[in-house]
Formats: sequence, C-alpha cells, structure tokens
Amino acid sequence: MNLFAVLLALSPVIVIFLLLTLRHTAADTAGMIGWVITVLVAWLYFKTPPGIILQASLAGIVASLPISLVVATSILQVTVMIETGAIARIVALIKSVAVGDQAVQIMLINVGFGTLLTALGAVPVSILPPIMIALGYPPFAAIALPAIGYDALCTYALLGIPVVVFAGFVGLPVSQAGGYFARFMPVISSCIALGMLWLVGRGAMLRRGLVPALLAGLTAGLVCIGMTAANMVTLTGIAAGLAVIVVMLAYLKLRGRPLNERTVPGLAAGPRLPLWAAISPWALLTLFALLVNAPFSPFFDLTFNRWAVPVRIIPGAPEKVRPLWQAYFWILVSTLLALPLLRPTRAQITTSLRRWLKRAPRPVLAAAIFFAIAYVINHSGKRADWTLVEPTRNMVYLLATAAAAAFGKLYPSIAPFLGLLGGFISGSETSSIAMLTALHRQTAERIGADGLLIAAASGIGGGLASVISPAKLQNASAAIDHIGEEAQVLRQTFWIALLITAVVAAMALLWA
Repeated sequence: MNLFAVLLALSPVIVIFLLLTLRHTAADTAGMIGWVITVLVAWLYFKTPPGIILQASLAGIVASLPISLVVATSILQVTVMIETGAIARIVALIKSVAVGDQAVQIMLINVGFGTLLTALGAVPVSILPPIMIALGYPPFAAIALPAIGYDALCTYALLGIPVVVFAGFVGLPVSQAGGYFARFMPVISSCIALGMLWLVGRGAMLRRGLVPALLAGLTAGLVCIGMTAANMVTLTGIAAGLAVIVVMLAYLKLRGRPLNERTVPGLAAGPRLPLWAAISPWALLTLFALLVNAPFSPFFDLTFNRWAVPVRIIPGAPEKVRPLWQAYFWILVSTLLALPLLRPTRAQITTSLRRWLKRAPRPVLAAAIFFAIAYVINHSGKRADWTLVEPTRNMVYLLATAAAAAFGKLYPSIAPFLGLLGGFISGSETSSIAMLTALHRQTAERIGADGLLIAAASGIGGGLASVISPAKLQNASAAIDHIGEEAQVLRQTFWIALLITAVVAAMALLWA
C-alpha cells in the first residue's frame, strides 16, 4: 500500500479539519481551500484531466441544489417570519407549555418542536435558545439542548433532503433508501433524548425523566419506520415532530398535570399576530409537501418522474433536478402565499431581504463546495472519456483499499465515526453523505458487508455531528448573546456525540 498516496487522498479532509479546529476558519472558506487542494491532488498526482475535474465539480454543485437552495429559501422564510412577528407569536405559545414538568418540557421543545422545525427548514439552534432562557434554563443548557435536539432526526431534515441525496447516490427509491436509516432511529433518538436529560441534571434528571425521554425517543423512531413503510419518507420529520408533541401532551394529561400555564412572564405582552397566521408558512409548506410526496397523489409522479429535468454533465449519470418537487420550490411558494396573512410592512420586507442577502450566500456556498469536493474525489483518475483504466488512480478506490486492509471485518464499526468526522468538517449530514458514500460502498464490497447499511450508519454519524458543529453551537450562542459559551458546551457534548456514535457503530457491526 502506497502510504504517501493514501495521505494525499486524505489531504483535503485533513486540511479542512485543521482549519476548522485550529484556525477556526469559516466552513465555506475552509471548503474552498479544501476544493483547491482536491483539484491539485486529483490533477497533479492522480492524473485527472482538468476538464474532468471542472465537469465533476459542476456536477457536484448541481447535485447540491436540493440542499443549497433549501438553505437559501429556508433562511428567507424564517427571516420573514422573524421580522413579521410570526416566530415571536409561536415562541409565546411554546413558553406556556408544560411549565410544571421540566423533563416533558425539554422533550416537547427540543425533540418535538425542534424536529418539526428542522423538517420544515427552520434552524432550531437559532430559534430555541431564547425560549430556553425565557423558561429559566442556564445558557449552557439553552445552547446544548437545541444543538443535540438537532441530531434527533437530522436525517429527515429539510423535508428529508439527506435521505433523498443518499437515494440518488446509491440509485434506490427514496422509500427503500429511507429504510436503511429508519431501523436505527428508535434507539438513536432515545439515546439523544436521554443525553438531553444528562446535560441538564445528570443522573437525578435521568431518573426523573426516564419515562418521557423514552416515550419521546421511541415515538420519533417508530414514526420513522412507519413513514418509510407508508412510502412518505420526506414527510417523516414533520410527522415525528407532531407525534412527539401529541404523546408528551397526552403523558401530561394522564398524569393530571396542566398542559399550559397562562401566567408565564411575558405572555400577556406577547405579540398580537394570530397563531393561525403565524404558522401559515409552515402549514402551507406541509400541505404542499404532502401533495407532491404522497404516493397516492398524482402530483408525485408528475413532479418526481415526468418533470425530472435531467441535466447531463457526466456521461451516463444525469443529475435529475426535479425543480417542482424539491423542497426549496415549495418553501419559496409557501412564503410568498403566506405574505397576505403575515401582513408585512414595506420596511419589514426590505429588512428581510437585506438580512437574507447577508445571511444566505455563505451557507449556500458551503453546501455546494463540499459536494464539488466529493464529486472530484469520486471521479478522480478518470480519462477524458470518463473511463477509469487504472483503479489505483482513483482516490475512493485507494482509500477503500486502505480502509479494508486496516480494519477488515470491523470496518462497519468505523464508518459511523468517519461520518461524524465528515459532518463535523462539512457542517452537514448531507455533505457527509456526499463525501463518504462511495468510499463506504467500495470498502464494503471488499469485506463482504452490506454497503448500503454501512453508508446509512455513516450518514447518521454525520447527523450526530450537529451537537459538536462549531457553526451550529456558535449560532445558538449568538442567539442568546453568549458568544464564547459554545467552547464549554463542546467539551461536554463531544463525549455524548462519541457515545451515541459508538451505539450506531455497534448496531452497524451487528447488522452489516
């Protein structure tokens, strides 16, 4: 094994990791530097023609559109909702729920509502920390809980975009691809719920909140399995979030606890926007998502199959854009249709657009650039006719060979930790899936394991990186004006992320 070649193939990941951890470089900047290194390594050492590199990069950017444009449109939607008072109205309601039971309150806000927010394209680490502070939680918990809650069903974020991207990479229907993730979810979402309680009150809180934590985790996980069976994977996050909320409220009712408390400070002076108007963008988005994703709907076949709009960049592997099926299109439509209900002023619209133009470009670039890196790595070593004559010139082949030789049959237990690293580096489970899926499948072939299951386990590891992502933790800190607190949070959430990833690793080793 050529150790120098293996290190060169790993060099983009190593450089990006060092930039993030030692230099605290922004994800988009680190990604651009990583892309330049990837291009140079693929061209100078692995003999990839510049034309192939540029085409592969373009194909990666096109493939990133489902995630990058969702990032852009969801930032626009949430910004409009913040400026018009819609988010404040929703927050006012949440503050009043389950005030008398802290464990249930944590599950409701950070698993139930957090999952629902993530599924609809909102950002829990920006919206939930102020709610936690208003309810009396210390800054540490206000940052850590929304961040770890982001992990719970991160695979089904943004109307299931990570699963959709995974399905595209492995060539499976979304419902079938979703099944590989869903089997992990009851255990992993329960572990995350228990991790939340540990962060708030260690063993004492775990004992007090064991039942609601398991109820919330198992509800979310079992809904994942049920939605996969119903062929409605892209609506999983919405259904799971709502189910957790209903189950937690039912648990309170059965125990004779009040569901809400109207005397919470600040409620009387809360925003006057009607609740139905405040939630209208998300209600419309849910309706449209159901129309274009339900297998019984005629719009599904129309938008997913007949209007796929394939873009042919790499021969034999067209990228299906599906513009009228993708979440970003319906997020934009639901935002525009909700404007008459939100009744923004001209100043609010102007402010929303200005803040959107300031906030959106860099996350969009970060999402796109990591896909470009993944595609260059995947197609490295190919000749001008897109054939791979010498497999050792392909970076994925080289890394797969090295991984199989180093870990052998134990590789399924390593893959989730690679996914965790990929998610930490890229800041996104979807980007981690793009970067690592080909590697996992090739390595699995060499050791005779289930490559799809290993790749899915790695994707879940990428989702667990949300709780150690510098960008997400910093967002949460900034939302409550506690920049710097994220370093203390990271020191404790790091071990929880490793522990839950180890559970994923054990399950992958058992099943693969």
